[in-house]
Amino acid sequence: MIASSPGSDPGERKAGAVTVAPKRRRSHGGAPRLVGYVFVAPFVIAFVAMLIVPIGYALYLSLFKYRLIGGETFAGFGNYLQAFADPKLRDGLVRVLLFLVIQVPIMLALALFFALAIDSARVRGAKIIRLLIFIPYAIPGVVGVLLWGYLYGPHFGLITQVFTAAGLAPPNLLSPGNMLGSMMNIVVWQYAGYNMIVLFSALRAIPSELYEAAIIDGAGQWRIAWGIKIPAIRPAILLSAIFSAIGAFQIFTEPNLMQPLAPTVVNTWYTPSYYAYNTAFAQHNVNYAATLAFALGLVIAIMAYIVQFATSRDAPS
Repeated sequence: MIASSPGSDPGERKAGAVTVAPKRRRSHGGAPRLVGYVFVAPFVIAFVAMLIVPIGYALYLSLFKYRLIGGETFAGFGNYLQAFADPKLRDGLVRVLLFLVIQVPIMLALALFFALAIDSARVRGAKIIRLLIFIPYAIPGVVGVLLWGYLYGPHFGLITQVFTAAGLAPPNLLSPGNMLGSMMNIVVWQYAGYNMIVLFSALRAIPSELYEAAIIDGAGQWRIAWGIKIPAIRPAILLSAIFSAIGAFQIFTEPNLMQPLAPTVVNTWYTPSYYAYNTAFAQHNVNYAATLAFALGLVIAIMAYIVQFATSRDAPS
């Protein structure tokens, strides 16, 4: 190889010069990809073992029917036809639909009011108030239902004692006409704080420049809340509405623990989830219980879509 002189053009090649091609670097893209698979593998294994496999097994069970004579036989979609014609399932679905249209709007309205009030910075002790509103969600659901069951008790409950001490006739909050409302109260008490935190977090993400511009234009707190804050957190409101609707259809703890207090009011099919539970573990009919669970899942998917459509149809594109 002939070296070039200091003043010569580096790009000019001389005769007889030997050029050496640069070595290509080996690609190491496979190693990072393998590391990624290793990190994802535990989640995938847990997801398949804890969700996909149980769902697949439940679907398998729902396609069979157990008979005293002949044992387990293939039923195809016969169990599903029986489920959608089951008056007990329809009764439970109607009840949770009523629960949804009353309880969910009340809970979300309270959560939104609390979130806006705390975000306005006009509430003294906002951190303490936020914690107190959130505490019911941190209490285990079983403990919360037992607590309210004691308060509702017609003979020993605190509400009854207060009315009796005041010389008034205490209301029977565990009667057939009041039981669903009593359960609504428990769910609102427990989950309003959780939804408040979701909406409050969304409010904190709104740029402060929007508030400053609105204040300069003379807008008050109500105008800012209605014109800026609520439209900005509409996706969070939609998410809370969908999760609340799904939770309404899955209500189980309340009827399960309130049934001993009012056995003539809360029957074994009071809600679809409670009906599926009793069918599986009290009647030992796991095939039909799996069918009820899948039928409920289909209804939940339809209702979640309806809630999403109804909530987002006026949202700006």
